[in-house]
Amino acid sequence: MTIFTKIIKGEIPSYKIAENDKFYAFLDIFPLVKGHVLVVPKVEVDQFFDMPEEFLSGILSFSQPIAKAIEKSFDCNRCGISVVGLEVPHAHLHLVPINEADDLNFTRPKLKLSADELKEVQSLILSNL
Repeated sequence: MTIFTKIIKGEIPSYKIAENDKFYAFLDIFPLVKGHVLVVPKVEVDQFFDMPEEFLSGILSFSQPIAKAIEKSFDCNRCGISVVGLEVPHAHLHLVPINEADDLNFTRPKLKLSADELKEVQSLILSNL
């Protein structure tokens, strides 16, 4: 069982943004920038393009309102998306407020936000969702 499955099942706490029968979205607790959200399928699949067709085609539709809420919540040109998938063997999509392509550079140091800061980010996104 991956850490993402444990988060989906509520065994590990998370800062949930959205959920339906197929997907779960939550804040990355070590974000590139404030507003960095992870979207994961509720099926445990390692590689993104190995997801069943219904999940692969549905992940962007599920993510669209979240991306729009991120854009309203943070000073950014757009919500960037990235599929890296090396950190956790569970397919996932990164939604990140960006102003330039380098804002999606995953080799940069991650932020260390307090629980209060994460709750504030969560509230802001939810208020625009």
